[in-house]
Amino acid sequence: MPRYIIVRRFDVTAAEMPAVGRRSREVAEAEFPEIEWEHSHVVVDDSGTVRTYCVYGAPDEATVRQHADRLGRHEIESLGEIAGDVTPADFPPA
Repeated sequence: MPRYIIVRRFDVTAAEMPAVGRRSREVAEAEFPEIEWEHSHVVVDDSGTVRTYCVYGAPDEATVRQHADRLGRHEIESLGEIAGDVTPADFPPA
């Protein structure tokens, strides 16, 4: 299944993010069972703006966008299919 990374900017505070996460899971489980939410990184900048960097398995980009639309309270800053993963172990010293 293709994997996607979605970067979102939320209009909620960091303290409100647990409720957003619960809603995201509930929407995915109830309406988009074909989506697999792998993990997310939550970043709060100095102004308090919350962004998430989320990895999803999904049949296509449209499904990820539909889930995002149902979640609400955020704007998608970018969404792209993951071409591959690398770690430092993939680049041993010469």
